[in-house]
Amino acid sequence: MQIGWCTLNCRFNQEEGVGDTPDSYAYDGNRVRKWNVTTTNYGKSWAAGDIVSCLIDLDEGTIDFCLNGVSLGTAFDNITRGAGMAYFPAISLSFKESVAFNFGSRPLRYPFIGYRPLQDPPSVDLVKAHKLLGYLKNVIHIGIDVLEGKLVEKDTSTWQLQGEPTVLITLAHIFNHFAPLMCKVYLVEDVLMNFLLSILERGGSVEAHPLIQQLLDLMWLLMEDYEVHECLKQLLMSLLRAYRFSPIIPDLGLQIHYLRLTIAVLKHEKSRKYLLNNVLFDVLRSVVFFYIKSPLRVEEAGLQELIPTTWWPNRFTKEGKESKEVKEESAEERLRRRAYDRGCQRLKKRIEVVEELQVQILKLLLNNKDRGGGEASRYIFLNKFRKFLQENASNRGNLTVLCPPEYMVCFLHRLISTLRCYWDGHKAKAPAALSSEEAYVPPQLFYNGKVDYFDLQRLGGLLSHLKKTLKDDLALKANILIDPAELQAVTMDDLDEDEESATSTAQRPVAALAIGGALARPSWLSSPTLGRANRFLSTAAVSLMNPRRSLGTLEKMKARTLSVEQRTEDDIEGSHGNEGLLLGRPPEEPEQSITENSLLEILDGIVMMYNLSVHQQLGKMVGVSDDVNEYALALKDTEEKISRCPKKRRDIYEELVKSQKVFSEKLNHLSRRLAWINVTIYSKEKMQDIYWLLRVCIRTIEHGDRTGSLFAFMPEFYLSVAMNSYSALKNYFSPVHCMEELPGEEGAHALGEGKGSRES
Repeated sequence: MQIGWCTLNCRFNQEEGVGDTPDSYAYDGNRVRKWNVTTTNYGKSWAAGDIVSCLIDLDEGTIDFCLNGVSLGTAFDNITRGAGMAYFPAISLSFKESVAFNFGSRPLRYPFIGYRPLQDPPSVDLVKAHKLLGYLKNVIHIGIDVLEGKLVEKDTSTWQLQGEPTVLITLAHIFNHFAPLMCKVYLVEDVLMNFLLSILERGGSVEAHPLIQQLLDLMWLLMEDYEVHECLKQLLMSLLRAYRFSPIIPDLGLQIHYLRLTIAVLKHEKSRKYLLNNVLFDVLRSVVFFYIKSPLRVEEAGLQELIPTTWWPNRFTKEGKESKEVKEESAEERLRRRAYDRGCQRLKKRIEVVEELQVQILKLLLNNKDRGGGEASRYIFLNKFRKFLQENASNRGNLTVLCPPEYMVCFLHRLISTLRCYWDGHKAKAPAALSSEEAYVPPQLFYNGKVDYFDLQRLGGLLSHLKKTLKDDLALKANILIDPAELQAVTMDDLDEDEESATSTAQRPVAALAIGGALARPSWLSSPTLGRANRFLSTAAVSLMNPRRSLGTLEKMKARTLSVEQRTEDDIEGSHGNEGLLLGRPPEEPEQSITENSLLEILDGIVMMYNLSVHQQLGKMVGVSDDVNEYALALKDTEEKISRCPKKRRDIYEELVKSQKVFSEKLNHLSRRLAWINVTIYSKEKMQDIYWLLRVCIRTIEHGDRTGSLFAFMPEFYLSVAMNSYSALKNYFSPVHCMEELPGEEGAHALGEGKGSRES
């Protein structure tokens, strides 16, 4: 990426961009260079989320760049000027790169004295908005005194004012002028957001500041709907940008500040439902709130302050292989390691504060006890969440809708924490239900059409093929009739699979054949994933050959696949004899209540999230640990060479000392960065989340396996996640945390079986 200035005379193509032609000037923070036909070193390295300011002074003929408000110095002087010369902002991007511009439509995060944005701020409207806000604060202060701390009380259908009518009339008059201004992004960010943030600066919990809720009440009461909608949209987008582009500081205070205001806004039920329906899940917006970006520059992130002493494991041989010898630590190494661990614990406590706030946001979004009537927040979230998964599962080539893997990892862990909280909360109210430790996804979700799997591969092939070949099994075992209209669409894939099915049926043996110690699966239930999983899940094929049990005289239900937009709360939770998501329970499934149906769908979505990109990202971040090991090995080798260097070879000695210094500085940087990664990605709590997910998949596969032929409807990604999550526990989290540390005999036994079958 090269960003800077150019003139209309510049002509760019795929090979030449801004900075590569005369009269164009650019800065590249990736290669840390400046460009104007030729290139030289300049500036500092940038990272995702950094803010670059491009400054041009046509009086002096200079161009400067700043990174997160810090000047990088003059990049170019004596630039071409004169009659007919006009400069425009320009950028050249590579594949997968993106940038957000601000020419002055929003307040600049880092304004510079002596420079103006390309777009002048709305000065007149700013003065007016600040004055009106002052009037509003004065009236609210009086109103709170008069109304004994409460301005308005919202009923299900009416608004009632308690206290002096004069207060409401005065507020209505102020909002008549204030509301139109709050439709402009600049004023929302500069006036309204800063005012709301100032309320929370007084400290205490979000609940200790009811004024924000009262202001939102007033907005819905005294502003037109379109004005409230635009204001809330701009407010949330401003909060998201502020959170996303805030620099990492030692106490993470900026991130905490913006998350607290987000919680305060989402606590307002009517505002929360509007934002859920129209803003939060547009592309990947809401997921940004659950991401904690990793700092590339540890000095600016304050990691030197939090972790003053660095340490790295020294457990590799000269060949780069892990040493089997357990070497005893020296006293100095023990002190360094303990000091490093204390620093990591300080960092962990600060990050946990941010993670807890992120979980609070999700708890609000998953609330199903809204008092204002209408569809509960949870069911709005469910439909938006499913759409989010569909975009990421079906549009892998469309970069504009794909959620970055690093965002997905954080979102997954926060969602697991929130889900388990609600799951165990339901268990407390309904003792007969399962606890989150026993969670699984019942098999009927995979074939009753209540959950859309967007054409994802099933163990038995495509869904359209399975509906035709197994429609009798569905009717017999699950009392589900397939809508004939869904069977009429025949594709070439279906024809091919039908031919394969007919051939394999004729050749299918009566009894299962033992191959390599594992039962062979019928060919109609074959897939690459299933083949790889055959040994990993040794019990997966046992019940397929069992004779079917006939059902009683239950009424058969006609099932049709529902799109996300078509579903209602009744389609999910069920009512009046309708089982909702649990429609079509096979006889092998116990009648015991599991949990709320909506939580089952969220659990299913979590498994899909892990398969989409989380596992890949977990493996990618291991590279930092590998870098530490490589530099530690190089440092160890250099120190040994220094000890053997002859005193008369001063030149060699000095070069070795320089290398030692470089390796030490790099290790100090990497060890602090690794501390951040270990806390945010590879912590013990995160490992337990993946372990819990593994057990969910194993139980789900076991329950599905008992349904006989209906097991073919299970999505392939359940087997993929079972294998990959086990691999992650074994290979990615070690040596920070060992698999032996995982709790629970059941899970440890399952992991032991998996390990044995894998090695065999």
